[in-house]
Amino acid sequence: MRHFGHIPSASRAGLFHQEPAEFTADSPASTLAVALGATLYSPATRPRLADDVRKQAARGVVSMVLCLEDSIDDADVEAAEANLVRQFADLAAADAPQDVPLLFIRVREPHQITDLVARLGDSVRLLSGFVLPKFTETRGRAFLESLTVAERDSGRRLFAMPVLESPELLHLETRAATLAGIAATVDKHRERVLALRLGVTDFCSAYGLRRSPDMTAYDVQLVAHVIADVVNVLGRSDGTGFTITGPVWEYFRLGERMFKPQLRRSPFLEGRAEDLRTALIEHDLDGLLREIELDRANGLLGKTCIHPTHVVPVHALSVVSHEEYSDAQDILRPERGGGGVMRSAYTNKMNEVKPHRAWAERTLLRAEVFGVAKEDVGFVDLLTAGLAG
Repeated sequence: MRHFGHIPSASRAGLFHQEPAEFTADSPASTLAVALGATLYSPATRPRLADDVRKQAARGVVSMVLCLEDSIDDADVEAAEANLVRQFADLAAADAPQDVPLLFIRVREPHQITDLVARLGDSVRLLSGFVLPKFTETRGRAFLESLTVAERDSGRRLFAMPVLESPELLHLETRAATLAGIAATVDKHRERVLALRLGVTDFCSAYGLRRSPDMTAYDVQLVAHVIADVVNVLGRSDGTGFTITGPVWEYFRLGERMFKPQLRRSPFLEGRAEDLRTALIEHDLDGLLREIELDRANGLLGKTCIHPTHVVPVHALSVVSHEEYSDAQDILRPERGGGGVMRSAYTNKMNEVKPHRAWAERTLLRAEVFGVAKEDVGFVDLLTAGLAG
């Protein structure tokens, strides 16, 4: 699989200075953590789930979570588990692994991990891992121990994606201790933890809040402070950190707007791009675009998505611009190993070698999986091509 692999090769050649690289479910964890991109959630109760997975893969989705937790009724769990086993068998019978995105199952309790892996049988080869809800030190330890057993019994590498969403993490008086416990737990199982996910909806729920489509998670100060602390403790670039993914954007249909649109007109002025801008605004996606930019500015990568229309914008904004790529390459040149500062090739900023090295390394890893846009190609071009498929 590869990002933008659903668009014709000729179109990719016209968009990318460096095309996105191919990867598989067996690629290194460091690659997969970045490549997750827009991770699309789907309830495990869907009767044609295998067909849904195939359809979304053909539209450019590279990671999906099949949910047994909050997206389904408590009374439907047993039926949803049985449905998952059937749907995985369907996928395994008809598809080669490269035709299926990275698949994860969101469970409720630790025992479901070993039970489902046993019930999946041979089709477990299509499973990349599990999403672990309401992750704390105590709950997390039990989940990760079950994952270790499942991995041993199946002979299959299985990743964990803990979801940080517990009230203990939100509440100021318990946050530091909770973060320290989570850090110790995931560090012990570092080779199995692919990424950490943020459960911002649960954070808001604890205070009876819900952000409107005109506002990002960063406009809700309670949430913004938690994100900052999570990145502070768990997202460091010194080798101790993990990939942390952006929060879910929960809007996907027209509603009454209170504020002006957040999308500037200037990037959309050529050709029919103004129509695209209007469509994005009508579907409340201008707020999503703003939040994606803020995610990356705050150290997050990728995003939880609950609607297919969110996938292409996330991926389009994940492509490395030619300017970013040029700066990163300059900073990491071997002759710059001793440090120093130089004017960028675009002559609009100063690149300081030592302070910007971690950013440059992260940028080149993103460039590998999402590609580098040509010098004259912008977000609107990538978004248009991605939507056209």
